[in-house]
Amino acid sequence: MELPGLGQRCAERTCRRLDFLPLKCDACEEVFCKDHIRYDDHKCSSAYKKNVQVPVCPLCNTPIPVQKGEIPDVVVGAHMDKDCKYNPAQQKQRIFTNKCLKPGCKRKEMMKVVCEQCGGNFCIKHRHPLDHDCKGSSRPTSKA
Repeated sequence: MELPGLGQRCAERTCRRLDFLPLKCDACEEVFCKDHIRYDDHKCSSAYKKNVQVPVCPLCNTPIPVQKGEIPDVVVGAHMDKDCKYNPAQQKQRIFTNKCLKPGCKRKEMMKVVCEQCGGNFCIKHRHPLDHDCKGSSRPTSKA
């Protein structure tokens, strides 16, 4: 061998491959080859320090804390049964609730568009006084 000090052996006891580009596990600090670098591949005893997942409730979108050793699905299920703040009525609230008052128009807008002269609520298309035949004031109006 020309360069006997180059590379390191995989710390997995069933592998012990000489690797010239070894990888260090960020949890247990041992050196592994590319086939054993994942926590599950080398049965890392320190994986709990780094492999932390916080499940989110699918109904109310809040993170659910899970203690070590608990099964996330069971904890989320218990949250949904007891503590969940999900309100099905809230999902059915409509966004476009402001109906246009122009006769024959069925459009609804997300925000109120109130005419300054007559005080009526109209859609974007009929917001100008000339577009909805405004009768609120006697002064002449122009589209400009």
